Amino acid sequence: MFPLRDDRPTYSPPIVTTLLIVACALVFFFELSLDEYSRDYLISLYGLVPAHLRPVTLLTSMFLHGGWSHIIGNMLFLWAFGKSLEDALGHTKFLTFYLVCGVAAGITHVFFNADTTLPTIGASGAIAGVMGAYLLKFPRARIHTLVFVFITDIPAAFILVYWFITQLFSEYGAIARTQASAGGVAYAAHIGGFITGMILIQLMGTRTRYFPRRDIYW
Repeated sequence: MFPLRDDRPTYSPPIVTTLLIVACALVFFFELSLDEYSRDYLISLYGLVPAHLRPVTLLTSMFLHGGWSHIIGNMLFLWAFGKSLEDALGHTKFLTFYLVCGVAAGITHVFFNADTTLPTIGASGAIAGVMGAYLLKFPRARIHTLVFVFITDIPAAFILVYWFITQLFSEYGAIARTQASAGGVAYAAHIGGFITGMILIQLMGTRTRYFPRRDIYW
């Protein structure tokens, strides 16, 4: 199940969302240009390694990805949920929001996996923050979603609550089995990012002048 876009009208171009996607894509293509040894070195240097934490990697790890499915999935989620949130927050606040959620997600991952020497990479922690904020601000929006080979409209609240519950159960299973994220997925980071997004959107506020117009659209 892959979200493609939401049905909300926006009143400003998604400049930051687009630039984040472009930045992640450029870094990924740079990764592909490297030989295997150099690529592994890049990931070990700029990925988030809890046992050997360097604070800068809380940021740099957000722009690295581990394969085509990894980056395509993350960027689809960012595009589907990021445009409307950027429109509501404004460009500068949205960028700040995104980066803070990503850092918080990384800190959560480090807390629950303090001894691991495996590097963690990807934007999914920051994107989880966007999803958490979206759930609070636009629960009645509908998401054009690819399900197998069909595209259908699914309520945003259903997708986001379902996704969060799967992360909770997956992280519980990972802790019970290994005390680390199982299957190479940083579930704790997803949970930390999602909750941070829900809290941060309340603190930062949105450009509420858009919402009366959205009430008419609903």
